[in-house]
Amino acid sequence: MAAKPVLDGKVALVAGATRGAGRGIAVELGAAGATVYVTGRTTRQARSEYGRPETVEETAELVTEAGGRGIAVPTDHLVPEQVRGLVERIEAERGGLDLLVNDIWGAENLFEWESPVWEHDLDRGLRLLRLAVETHAITSHFALPLLLRRPGGLVVEMTDGTAEYNAERYRNSFFYDLAKASVLRMAFSLAHELGPRGATAVALTPGWMRSEIMLDHFGVGEENWRDAVEREPHFAISESPYFVGRAVAALAADPEVSRWNGQSLSSGGLAKEYGFTDRDGSRPDAWRYIVEVQDAGREADVTGYR
Repeated sequence: MAAKPVLDGKVALVAGATRGAGRGIAVELGAAGATVYVTGRTTRQARSEYGRPETVEETAELVTEAGGRGIAVPTDHLVPEQVRGLVERIEAERGGLDLLVNDIWGAENLFEWESPVWEHDLDRGLRLLRLAVETHAITSHFALPLLLRRPGGLVVEMTDGTAEYNAERYRNSFFYDLAKASVLRMAFSLAHELGPRGATAVALTPGWMRSEIMLDHFGVGEENWRDAVEREPHFAISESPYFVGRAVAALAADPEVSRWNGQSLSSGGLAKEYGFTDRDGSRPDAWRYIVEVQDAGREADVTGYR
C-alpha cells in the first residue's frame, strides 16, 4: 500500500476548485495536511453562468473536513485585480506559496461538439479561450513570484488529454482543441522558466472523470455511477475527481518532483508510479484504455485497465 503523502505546513492555491477536478485536488491536498486556498466564481451568494449548485465555500469546508485547512476566496481569474488581491492575501497570511494548481475552466457549456470553426458561435468560442487560457496566464503572472520565494515549488496545469494523445487527435472542436493544446504548451513553457529557478511545472490530465456535471449527464450519482455503464459501456473506465487529486498530492510530496519538469502526465500513469488508488481501491488507466480499446473500436472491457 502506498504511503500517504504528507504536506503539513505546505500552502497550495487551487484555482478553479468549485467542482470537478479542482474540488477533488483541493480535498486530497487537505487530506495530506496542506493549507489550501480555493477559488471559484460560484458562492453561496452568487452563481456563475454554469448555474450549478456547488460552491467554493463547500469545497473549503471539505478540505478542512479531510484534515487540512480550506480557505475560500471567491475570484474571477479573468479580472487581474482580483487575482492580484488573492495572491496578496496569501502572501500576507502565509508568507509564501508551495503549490499552484491552474484548474480554471468554466467553459463546459460553450463548446459545440464537432462544429467547424466557421459554424461554431464565435462569441462562445472566444469566451471559451478566455476562460481556459487567459485565466491561467493571469494567475501564473501574479502567483509565480510568490511561489518562487520558496525552493521546490510546483505548478500543475490541468488539461484534458496527454500531449502524445492530443498531438495526433482532433479534440471535439477547433476551440476546445486549441484550449487544451494551449494549456499543455503552458506547462512546457513554464518548465523552461521555472526549472532554472528551482521550481517545477507539469501538465496533468485526469481520465474519464466522474465530475458532478458528468454524473448529472448520465442521471446517476457517485454511489451508483456503474448504472450508467449500460448506457455507455466505456464509462466503466471512469474515475472519481479524487483520483487526480491523489496524483497532485503525490507530486507535491515528492522531493524529486523536478524529474517531471515540463512533462505531460496523467492520473493513471502517476498511480503506477506512486502506488495510490482511487477511493474504490481501483487504479484506472484511462488513457491507455482509450487508445487500445475505445478508439480502437473494441468492445468495452476494463480487464487489465483498472
